Amino acid sequence: MKALLTIGLLVLSNTFMTLAWYGHLKFSQWHRFSKLGLMSIILISWSIALFEYMFQVPANRIGFNGNGGPFSLVQLKVIQEVITLLVFTGFTLLVFKEETFRWNHIVAFVFIVLAVYFMFKE
Repeated sequence: MKALLTIGLLVLSNTFMTLAWYGHLKFSQWHRFSKLGLMSIILISWSIALFEYMFQVPANRIGFNGNGGPFSLVQLKVIQEVITLLVFTGFTLLVFKEETFRWNHIVAFVFIVLAVYFMFKE
């Protein structure tokens, strides 16, 4: 149960962080945001990133085996990185429709999944 809760919170966390990091690249296409300066965009992104921390911190506390969770610190980081790539890929394909997903991206993701496999291997 703690493993699923940790992973679910990490997915939510990474969704907000991806939006904060890359969502502003689409702001210029929205009428209300097109004239905002860099500082305004930074403040909006920070506001979105606050929600990332509201999910990231509990996910790490619940998932960390030092707190009774199922994952080591290194395992948590690798899980988080894989989730980040999956969320980013989905975000890119949905929001930035001009981006393409190519074969080399798939190969890279396979290697990352292999990294996860080896991370959990005793």
